[in-house]
Amino acid sequence: MTYMEAILLGLIQGLTEFLPVSSSGHLAILSSVLGVETHGLTFEVLVHFGTLVAVFVVFKDDILNLLRNPFQKLSLLIIVGAIPTAIIGLTLEDTFEKMFASLQIIGFALLVTGALLWIAESIKNNNKGFKQMRYRDALIVGIVQGIAIIPGISRSGSTIAISLILGLDRKTAARYSFLLAIPVILGATLLKTKELITEPTFTGLYGPYLIGTIVAGLSGYVAIRVLLKFLQEGKLKYFSVYCWLLGMGLILLTTLN
Repeated sequence: MTYMEAILLGLIQGLTEFLPVSSSGHLAILSSVLGVETHGLTFEVLVHFGTLVAVFVVFKDDILNLLRNPFQKLSLLIIVGAIPTAIIGLTLEDTFEKMFASLQIIGFALLVTGALLWIAESIKNNNKGFKQMRYRDALIVGIVQGIAIIPGISRSGSTIAISLILGLDRKTAARYSFLLAIPVILGATLLKTKELITEPTFTGLYGPYLIGTIVAGLSGYVAIRVLLKFLQEGKLKYFSVYCWLLGMGLILLTTLN
């Protein structure tokens, strides 16, 4: 992987991680077009960690509040949501990793993402805050986040969408989606640490991977701000159309070939 390829992949990751269009799907598409080998989920984890820094910056007040008062309902909601995600990720990692090679699967998954966003935007009775949020809601969001490991299923898009469908207000849905990502990404990063150090083919790629991670963090910050603006203005359906067009394009491309 060259530095330019790492910058491009990091930029795509950062922008698409928080815009509800599937970062993993876009990385897989771009990798396929460029012929770039990203070592499966290893590069995915690194650039996700870069975008995690953007979450820390934007939601620093929430994070500091959790650190000062860890024994509160929000902390328990995050734990309940993180458990099913971790179980799904650990047990089905190999299955999900194989999907990165199939542009057709990614295409169909993008259609699902688009449908979720469209349905969520049509929900009008979403007025629950964290006080009204139930642990069952957190469990459902956590399961959806686990399924979103599938390339083409947007993590931010699917978790925000299901939160809106469950009745959470827009601000709460966004905050919970981003805060729930923190333990999951940190956990995945720790699990991959040994691989990053011992993987022979990874040696010599520290420079490009580091640059890609930094670019992902910076572009991720911009993407969060854009998503929050679109979410509050009720414009998630714009992303639905994008996902549908890209998804159908991939399906047609793979079918014709």
